[in-house]
Amino acid sequence: MSERRRALVRLEIARAAVDLFTVKGVAATTGDDIARAVGVSTRTLWRYFPGKEACVRPLLTTGLDHIAALLRSCPDGVPLLDHLERAGLFDHDVPHAVEPVAHLIRMTRTEPGLMAVWLEVHHAAEGVFAEILATRTGAPPGDLAVRVQAAALNVALRLAAEEQARLVAEGDRPPAGGLGALMRTALTAAARGLPAFGGGAAGGPPGPGGPPAA
Repeated sequence: MSERRRALVRLEIARAAVDLFTVKGVAATTGDDIARAVGVSTRTLWRYFPGKEACVRPLLTTGLDHIAALLRSCPDGVPLLDHLERAGLFDHDVPHAVEPVAHLIRMTRTEPGLMAVWLEVHHAAEGVFAEILATRTGAPPGDLAVRVQAAALNVALRLAAEEQARLVAEGDRPPAGGLGALMRTALTAAARGLPAFGGGAAGGPPGPGGPPAA
């Protein structure tokens, strides 16, 4: 099976899992239920995912993969926040904010298994962000200053998504622009004093051992 076909099957499984979790609840949904909904054997399902909660992972990674691609495309000398702004990331609700993903993120608040997957996805993304920032700054990916900036980017994105989910769940109106606007607010706050984001001026020059401004 081609990699593209495998990715499509994984996404189909993820959507079926979210639908079942929404209707039946996570505890009452089995791997057999998910496999049956997709039209594959349970044995095949476990070749794709180690557990039923992990089946939702492809939906949770879509937005982070998109942002990582935007960061990689940032030209040298252009602050990352400026590049994301020009790319239109903050102008509208981004694809991974729409249902069923927004509902899935809301479910992570009450389902420990789904929360574990959500945090694992962001943990993996943090390493990707560190590699991107290291390339821009010339520091190794394991450099503490690079890892701190990657963590700040990661947490800002996660909190923006969770804030969107909270507002919708509580019946509050999200800000104009939806998740895009929330990400702008969160990343701007995180960028203060972090040179790779273009925030070095606000926070002063990086300390000893820190990477140069990007």
